[in-house]
Amino acid sequence: MPVFTEVASSYRDLRILPSRAPALPKLKAPSTSPPGQFEVVVIGAGPSGLLLTLLLARYGIESLVCFDAKPGTLKAGQADGLQPRTLEVLKSLGIADEILQDGCHMSEVAFWNPVPTPGIERTAFVPDVNVAARYKHEVTIHQGRIERILKENLDQYAAENTLRFSHRFISFEFQEADNPEFPIVVKVESTGPDGSTVENTYRTKYLVGADGAHSGVRQNMGLKLEGETTDHIWGVVDFVADTDFPDIRKRCAIHSSTGSVMVIPRERIATGEYLTRLYVQVADDINLDLDNACENSAVVKDLRQKRAAITLEYILNQATRVLAPYKIDVKNGTTVDWWAAYQIGQRMTPKSSASDRDGVDRVFIVGDACHTHSPKAGQGMNVSMMDSYNLSWKLAHTLHNLIPPTTNSGKNSILKTFEYERLNVARQLIAFDSKFSSMFSGQIGGEDSSVKALTHEEFVSVFREGSGFTSGCGIEYGDSVLVKNSRDRNSSPVTGSDPLSGTLQAGRRLLDVKVRRYADANLRHLQDDFPSTGRYRILVLASDDLLNPSGVSAVALTNLCDIIPQFPSSMVELVVLHPLKERFEWTDLPPALKKHCEMRFYGCVDDNAYQVYGVPEASGALVTVRPDGVVGMIDHLAAYGAVQSYLAGCLVMHS
Repeated sequence: MPVFTEVASSYRDLRILPSRAPALPKLKAPSTSPPGQFEVVVIGAGPSGLLLTLLLARYGIESLVCFDAKPGTLKAGQADGLQPRTLEVLKSLGIADEILQDGCHMSEVAFWNPVPTPGIERTAFVPDVNVAARYKHEVTIHQGRIERILKENLDQYAAENTLRFSHRFISFEFQEADNPEFPIVVKVESTGPDGSTVENTYRTKYLVGADGAHSGVRQNMGLKLEGETTDHIWGVVDFVADTDFPDIRKRCAIHSSTGSVMVIPRERIATGEYLTRLYVQVADDINLDLDNACENSAVVKDLRQKRAAITLEYILNQATRVLAPYKIDVKNGTTVDWWAAYQIGQRMTPKSSASDRDGVDRVFIVGDACHTHSPKAGQGMNVSMMDSYNLSWKLAHTLHNLIPPTTNSGKNSILKTFEYERLNVARQLIAFDSKFSSMFSGQIGGEDSSVKALTHEEFVSVFREGSGFTSGCGIEYGDSVLVKNSRDRNSSPVTGSDPLSGTLQAGRRLLDVKVRRYADANLRHLQDDFPSTGRYRILVLASDDLLNPSGVSAVALTNLCDIIPQFPSSMVELVVLHPLKERFEWTDLPPALKKHCEMRFYGCVDDNAYQVYGVPEASGALVTVRPDGVVGMIDHLAAYGAVQSYLAGCLVMHS
């Protein structure tokens, strides 16, 4: 006879599975999507396209497909570096651990310059990241590995056939009259195992082109990449190095009398050895006027021929000349992993979206489809993936009917911010990369025909000053429905003045700080309570009167807990910091606090969050944080009505 009877619900099976991010609530039943109709079609399965598809799936978009012309994930070459802000985002998705564990961390940059006698000498060590960040380093790891990590996570959230390789985009067109709910017709050519091809037609509500510098979606939109192409040609090679150069495992910027080289240490590979990437300047640059060169002109053809003439042997020999008197070669028993030759250029599109006949943005381009640049600043995957990060939650909120009603013109004010915010970042990227790559192609103390004589101090200064942008931690979005900046500094609750060090500022990402959770006394990273689940958060920096039931902090918390339920369930979360040093009990606090954020209530540790954020403990502040971790607005504790107004501009309210 059994001593007891166990009754278990089926939901307990979920406890042994990997945790999943909660999908966003849907305020309207999803439209029926027969075969061949999707809410979103993504073209391109590189890092930006995969990240976008993954995020949409995690947010709960089920009617979704991603097409890519290549047969599978990348096996060699291309981008390899992740910046601190990108690492923060991947951590917020719970997929950064393998990258951080197995990638090569670049914490320091060595600068080498020519000496009077033939040769080079080290002139400085500089931190790779000199702004406040959770990760004070870059990570290099194979792009194909990053794609595999994204794909494996996508498999947990999306249907089996969501990602479709060997499918080449042909064209799209608006056909609103036939099907206004799915107004875009997309034609895609699929290739079978036997090489045969079939053209298929799909309909979608939204189309996103993440299909690279030669984007078919962009061309179909009637857009071109506009900008400049220099006559600087560089070679790039990945290999296991046999060398006596002392800084081969550091990022290096090397100028010598015979040219320039950038050293990028790479991750350990399956054999247990470590890859190195070299960017090698081709010494005899072509002096051609490209300003008026058309695509098929003799100038461009001549330049392509020159680039095509660059060989692996030339790249390695030129690297040896630049690094002399040090030796470098491919390690015996190994082969070169990948190499290529490229020409420096900075180009971008004037737009990154296209509207239907009603003015509703329906087609978007992200990543290299709308901006291309040199690899010198380490922005390859980073800006592209952050384009997708910006667009994903705005699309999901739109499709789930979580945003306020659109304007009379039919324009979606939330979706409109994508182009406004990310094109500004692209312009900054082009400007910085143009300056940095031109200086890198110059000669320290020399007289290059394309750049003025360059000093070591000037080069290091540009590198340092650009760290806020290159790290991704200094990106700032301008005023919009999503960013409300106080024009009057005297009226702001923030007294700090250095956003790069963490001072709160609308339009910038919320810096991570270490805090101690009150409920269990655990040390935590505050950013871990701002995961990428598509939700808004209200961060309350309570004042030192928190224990006073009629004080400004208690009143603010009580009112905020009444405001949050006015918005869709789970769409607004509350996170609270306090500055108190003495012990207290839950019964000393407003009852709503334990009810709404028991495990999101923190005290400060050694690096006082109030000092980092520039907020006086005596007055505190209210901070609204967007789903992408960007501060939307900052106000005084008593201004909870302003928080309600801000959220009402972003989310639909219950009637």
